[in-house]
Amino acid sequence: MPRLSVITAAYAPQAQHLTATADSMRAQRLPEGWDLEWLVQEDGPNPALAEPLADLPFVRYAANGVSCGTAATRNIALTRATGALVQVLDHDDVLLPGALTDLITVFTKEPTVRWAFARAGEIDESGPREPHRAGIPVGLVPKGTVGVLDDASGVWSICCAGLMAGIDVVRALGGWVATPRSEDVGLLVALAEVADGYSLDQVTWYYRRHANQTHLTDSWRAKEQLGRTLVEQRLDAVRKSGLRLSADTPLW
Repeated sequence: MPRLSVITAAYAPQAQHLTATADSMRAQRLPEGWDLEWLVQEDGPNPALAEPLADLPFVRYAANGVSCGTAATRNIALTRATGALVQVLDHDDVLLPGALTDLITVFTKEPTVRWAFARAGEIDESGPREPHRAGIPVGLVPKGTVGVLDDASGVWSICCAGLMAGIDVVRALGGWVATPRSEDVGLLVALAEVADGYSLDQVTWYYRRHANQTHLTDSWRAKEQLGRTLVEQRLDAVRKSGLRLSADTPLW
């Protein structure tokens, strides 16, 4: 039975919306024959999020016990993952009904695809807002055609917050880059260079806007050039290496 591993890096001081995230996970129904695990990895020295998730049978919770940051926390969760596919879900975002099935279906219909994401709507204290549009054309995205992604506005981080990918590909590329900004965009540019992807023209989840978001902090904004340099260097290195992943081996 194939399994989907959903990875959430959580942090108690900013987890005011985790209940809504959990409710959206509870409402998911996967395709027949698929199994689900939700790997919630709590960052920080004072873990406090195990109890709110205790009633969900598919949750596999663990705490770092120290502050590691988002990238390292996701990678720690990745070591516990047992699925063929891995899905990112931030602790304040919300999946719409059928979201996980919609992306799994992409992988079953497009055998060369190794990563995919759908469009994101936005939600804040006033309710849902206009959908977010990705800069990548919809449909099949052939490997090597995306190039540099400039995340100065945070737009690409939104896309990456809804990423689903083959778990072996993510592991082969080292998971999320160990930097305080653009760790997810750094992964996506490498994925897009070495493997086919898919941009689904359908809103399947809500990206939440709120006052406690990391990208609103001065420290995050101050690292804009760091993020840009990371993405450019990683793409350049992947291209120089000539690395390409074979699509001959099934994902599951």
